[in-house]
Amino acid sequence: MNPLLLTDGYKLGHKEQYPKGTNMVYSNWTPRKSRIDGINAVVFFGLQYFIKEYLIKQFNQEFFNQPKRAVITEYKKYVDHYLGVDYDVSHIEALHDLGYLPIEIKAVSEGTEVPIKVPMFTMVNTEPEFFWLTNYLETLLSNVIWQPCTSATIAKQYRKILTKFALETDQANLDFINWQGHDFSMRGMSGTESAIISGMGHALSFSGSDTLPVAKAFEDFYGADVTEELVVGSVNATEHSVMCAGSKDDEIGTFKRLIETYPSGILSVVSDTWDLWKVLTEYLPALKREILSRDGKLVIRPDSGDPVAIICGCDNTNPIIAKGVIELLWDEFGGTINEQGYKVLNPKIGAIYGDSITIDRAKLICERLKEKGFASTNVVLGIGSFTYQYNTRDTFGFAMKATYVEVKGKGRAIFKNPITDDGTKKSAKGLISLFYENENLILKDQCTLDEEKEGVLETVFKDGVLIREETLQEIRKRI
Repeated sequence: MNPLLLTDGYKLGHKEQYPKGTNMVYSNWTPRKSRIDGINAVVFFGLQYFIKEYLIKQFNQEFFNQPKRAVITEYKKYVDHYLGVDYDVSHIEALHDLGYLPIEIKAVSEGTEVPIKVPMFTMVNTEPEFFWLTNYLETLLSNVIWQPCTSATIAKQYRKILTKFALETDQANLDFINWQGHDFSMRGMSGTESAIISGMGHALSFSGSDTLPVAKAFEDFYGADVTEELVVGSVNATEHSVMCAGSKDDEIGTFKRLIETYPSGILSVVSDTWDLWKVLTEYLPALKREILSRDGKLVIRPDSGDPVAIICGCDNTNPIIAKGVIELLWDEFGGTINEQGYKVLNPKIGAIYGDSITIDRAKLICERLKEKGFASTNVVLGIGSFTYQYNTRDTFGFAMKATYVEVKGKGRAIFKNPITDDGTKKSAKGLISLFYENENLILKDQCTLDEEKEGVLETVFKDGVLIREETLQEIRKRI
């Protein structure tokens, strides 16, 4: 599709609505409010994907490299019938004649944690005739970029929680955290692009992911090479259809067959198709010799119920349910007491829980395991669409707002500050610059033209060309 059609309909009339003689519109992209407790800064991520996929690839393939008559005729057809007017497309023709997007984007480095109310990047037209283009692109930009930023931020919060408890209960095993948060979200996201860009955000903090296309996306957009570095990875794992096909009456036979099929490596087996507690207290003890003789780890995966209660146990008259998965595995397979005094399961056995995990539940699971004397690293958490799809652009209040214009060559600061708002929608004023002060990223607005050229915002894209390119390795290091 012609990417100029990927916009809100009200953008079509804005060219005529600006003051006569407008020749520059300067805008910024900012997270304005956090609706997640404990998060006061947002990870910037996804701009390079957006630039490569849309501003370069799609604009070239579907607009600039298409015959002018065909692309203009198509655009006019849809807009004429949409608005019910004879729409003037001369500005679209002029853009096609120019042959590139006359836009400059300045941004902080991807992976940077940006405080709420501090802009992540700015956008401005580079040719006066195309002042209208800056905010015309807002819809497409917003549509694509809010989600990778949001998911990268949430993943980093998981990483912080898991790191905190690993340091407290199993600091000799910190490398395990790379795999402790595992992306289970793809099937529940709003579409394949949503799954991929969200999954890329997750993978900045964790290596574990079942969102396979993330691997190719990082190669295509962030200079990764799956043959030379660990991008994302996973293990052999079953689903309920496998367990059901083996029949309820012989579930232990299915376990035995799977163990024989995979004599080495990590094997994850969904274990609540019928009776999780029977698996833990009857089938696993019966297969203990086979499990301990494997060259690898058997991972038990509950998939329903209250995650905290299932993993950690709860108040229950049934003593088995009261113990929870980790304690029951300890009772049967044992393990070691680490230097910090916490129980670590036998490396031949483990657990993963991947249903309805949230930040709060992750924290509770770690807290409860610690209270019971178990290291937090005894469980992997499958982080799915219950975490990553239950968000909107408003989770962190993302918005692109114009803060400076030039009219007939004379520049002036502009801003919004609705009297009916609580301050969330108050924008910066004028040109902006960002700088670090005691490791804190600070916004300076109402800058002069010279001040705007200083600070940490660097040109990333200009006049159809990607100027600064960052790699997955660089961004992960920054994270």
